[in-house]
Amino acid sequence: SKPNTYSYNYLSNYFDISDLKKTFFLLQHLKDIMVQSSLLTAVAVAIISSTSHHRVECFAPPSISNQSTASSTKTSIHAKKKSKGSGGGFGGGFGSSASTKKKASRGKSGRSDLISVLNDDDSKKKESKSFSRTYVKSEQEDMLNDLAAKSSTTVIGKAVARSPHYNTPEMDPFWQLLPSLISTKFSSASDKDLARVAGMVEFSIGAGKVEDDVVENPWRPHTELHAYMPGLGPAEPFLDPDQLDLCKQLSENYDVISSEYEALLEERFDRKGNDRFQSVTSMNYEAGWKTMVLFYNGHRIKDFPYHLCPVTTKIMESVPIAGRIAGFNRQQPQSGIPLHSDGNNMWITCQMGIKVPSTITNKEGEDVPSAHIRVGPETRHWEEGQCLLYDTTYEHETFNAHPTEERVVLHVDFFNTLKMTPLEIKVLQYIYDMREQFMKAEGVAKVGAQVL
Repeated sequence: SKPNTYSYNYLSNYFDISDLKKTFFLLQHLKDIMVQSSLLTAVAVAIISSTSHHRVECFAPPSISNQSTASSTKTSIHAKKKSKGSGGGFGGGFGSSASTKKKASRGKSGRSDLISVLNDDDSKKKESKSFSRTYVKSEQEDMLNDLAAKSSTTVIGKAVARSPHYNTPEMDPFWQLLPSLISTKFSSASDKDLARVAGMVEFSIGAGKVEDDVVENPWRPHTELHAYMPGLGPAEPFLDPDQLDLCKQLSENYDVISSEYEALLEERFDRKGNDRFQSVTSMNYEAGWKTMVLFYNGHRIKDFPYHLCPVTTKIMESVPIAGRIAGFNRQQPQSGIPLHSDGNNMWITCQMGIKVPSTITNKEGEDVPSAHIRVGPETRHWEEGQCLLYDTTYEHETFNAHPTEERVVLHVDFFNTLKMTPLEIKVLQYIYDMREQFMKAEGVAKVGAQVL
């Protein structure tokens, strides 16, 4: 039925609440897919119907352990339900324990009035107030099984099947749904188009390996990788910013962006009195680095005063913003970010200097830049209106040595448009968004700074 409050409350009398949330996740986030394919119309119907004890078995929830604490805001998306160590993202980190669940029967349906109801199609409502055909469980199951069988032969389906936990209670149900979702959402994409995405999936479910050139690079801590796409080719700590129109647009609009930053400073407190500058990761708490976040996990922030920074926002949204954060970073005097790596080779980072502290005098009596960033073996300095572009899978650290002046940069994490195809980026954005919604449907109270 239509995913609204009334139907939710009604169905909650008959279904487990946690399972029902997952069902509603499908109903709410597969509407566009259902319009494209009659096959996935059955997903919502079959999940609700195929149960022997009024339970949505194929979405039986794990016992989620919310690991968001004062020391970390990362949330894991590892394919195995069982806890598997620290870290964040697809390939490792906090997991969840799982109780044994029976495999759900799968079913499928034709394109009935369910699509119209999900899309609030008024014309369809006027034509009929009920389904035009009787639901037949066996028919739904046959159709959904057919979809699952077809998607299992795709490169994504084969990647998922390589999980050591495939078709066991330990397997995260999100990954078992993924082949059907992707093959329907991106029906025109070939296996060749999605080969590197499949490699990313394999790594995420514990079946893939990091390439030798990464393992052998002493500046790239490969054991800290949590999201990895193979085949992206050679990497380097710093990239040429002239390769990207983003960097050109930021530099050309530096004066406007700086003025918009000043306007945001005047409105730095939200309506509840909270400072919009926040320490958004555990390493920032004692490192003197705070961020005014304009985008979080790739999304706009509710109630943020974007009208004060229209040019900044427009330019930032010209690239596929990735997870974590994007916004204005402030580094306090005599402070820095400790050595670390971010562990996702699909993202690159751009920083433009907004306020750069003046030079300081070193022991030799020379005037030298007071603020620096080291990425791998290379050290560089910010300049106002100029961009630095770098790969955060390399170990990196920052420091502002000026005694009184802060350093401010505009910071943007985004998918690597230099090496990934537009289709790969769209598929990854879709996976990120679906995974975030799936985690929320499972009952995770707070999706962390690193979704994948």
